[in-house]
Amino acid sequence: MNVSRRVLLAASAGAGAAGALSAGAGTAAASSGGSGRRLRTGFERLAADGYRLLEGQKVGVVTNPTGVTRDVRHIVDVMHADERVNLVAVFGPEHGFRGTAQAGGSEGRYDDPATGLPVYDTYLKSGQPLADVFTASGVDTIVFDIQDAGARFYTYIWTLYDCMEAAQLAGKRFVVLDRPNPVTGRGAYGPVLHKEFATFVGRREISQAHGMTVTELARLFNGEYLARPVELSTVTMTGWKRRDFYDASGLPWVPPSPNMPTPDTALVYSGTCMFEGTNLSEGRGTTRPFELLGAEGIDGKWAAKANELALPGVHFREAYFAPTFSKFQGKTIGGVQIHVDDREAYDPVRTGIALLVTAKSAWSGFAWRPDNWIDKLTGSAQVRTMIDAGASTDEVVGAWQTELAAFRNVRARYLAYR
Repeated sequence: MNVSRRVLLAASAGAGAAGALSAGAGTAAASSGGSGRRLRTGFERLAADGYRLLEGQKVGVVTNPTGVTRDVRHIVDVMHADERVNLVAVFGPEHGFRGTAQAGGSEGRYDDPATGLPVYDTYLKSGQPLADVFTASGVDTIVFDIQDAGARFYTYIWTLYDCMEAAQLAGKRFVVLDRPNPVTGRGAYGPVLHKEFATFVGRREISQAHGMTVTELARLFNGEYLARPVELSTVTMTGWKRRDFYDASGLPWVPPSPNMPTPDTALVYSGTCMFEGTNLSEGRGTTRPFELLGAEGIDGKWAAKANELALPGVHFREAYFAPTFSKFQGKTIGGVQIHVDDREAYDPVRTGIALLVTAKSAWSGFAWRPDNWIDKLTGSAQVRTMIDAGASTDEVVGAWQTELAAFRNVRARYLAYR
């Protein structure tokens, strides 16, 4: 009997998925941070079901290096090797399908050397131009599988939004495969975007730390924000609880982007990414991006002021570092390193605001970026203008509570996990 390599690879993939779904209690405990639960991603469940959701469809996948199985094979490679899936195209977001581009870049249009599949670039495309890409690719169904970081300004959730909108315009089905929110789904925090400040770092009115998974966001987008809903299917996880941090998942961490190297980065990111809107370094070009913050002329006074606030779950260390690229490239600068010692108590957005307030008071050179990028990151001019007016951390945080409560009420209708 002749058996093709593709069939053998598919059988291996199917066995791996089935094994993951039928793991015994000992394996589950070992791979779920000791919780006794075995998390199964949306892709694991799709594969274990024999890809029935994709049967008879020409399939395209929106993904990046995070779209991997538990044994770190890329889902595109797995699906391409499986004769039950007619995979005809791949769509790459910011940083690219294989992840070779830095922030603000993509890989463009090319044929993937590993599979021969055409790879189309979605970055900075939306609406009808993106719909035209989907039409030209010849797909019937578009599958989305990307690891998110839990922050409104992390662009992959807006790739999701744009692709859903474009799929509707092109008359395509849309399937979202779920993965954990790495910083839990316990709650929503931070300011809510105002529509007039919409950009690719925030298309719609959600909070800065949204506390949702990508399937929950897809349902929210479809139910609240898209002009016309797309034909949407979502494949949720099993074994994930809203209180779970990423290390409870038992899944490998693949950096979703070059400056998101660990789940620790994601833990602070929804607060410290606001420093992109200032003249301080947000730690790009170091081994601890978004955990190290600083600039020329800053000394230990900043860390001291920040520690005086006694913020829950975090301490600040006086730090000196020399970024290898981005702001202050090759220069030794001073600042702080964030040390989260109680992640259950830690509020990343409140902490980020406190660091902005104390940086401005501790360093006379503090300035916002001239283009007011901070307003795009925070979703309005409120944070910038209040800090400029001398508001305290509590005053700034208090100013968004009414809008945040309204968003939390909307959010609650789309939550899929307990």
